[in-house]
Amino acid sequence: MATVEVTQDNFQTLLQSKDIVILDFWAEWCGPCKRFGPIFESTSEKHPDVLFGKVNTEVEQELAGSFGIQSIPSTVFYRDGIPLHMQPGLLPQEALEDLLEQVRKIDMDGVRAEVARRRTEGPQA
Repeated sequence: MATVEVTQDNFQTLLQSKDIVILDFWAEWCGPCKRFGPIFESTSEKHPDVLFGKVNTEVEQELAGSFGIQSIPSTVFYRDGIPLHMQPGLLPQEALEDLLEQVRKIDMDGVRAEVARRRTEGPQA
């Protein structure tokens, strides 16, 4: 699957479209983003079961702001609609593949239980 443009308008729909969603926050003027783009694209072609979305931070400033993006490229990994990891900086192909495999192996029942506990109890001091 090729990468998909992610906007404020389609974000929630895309987030629910696959079990695993990986977002690349980038900008046209960013040199490291230009080097990471082909890595992200080629990885997307190897994993058709994963949605690989690209968020142009210049166009989607509100969406990027909601993630607290301070460095680009930044890659955000979701599983079952739950954000699991944000990695700032250019990722080599091997590192992107490794993070994807780690996301696949996570016990999501445990994650959902922790999310529910935090919602009930609130933030810990």
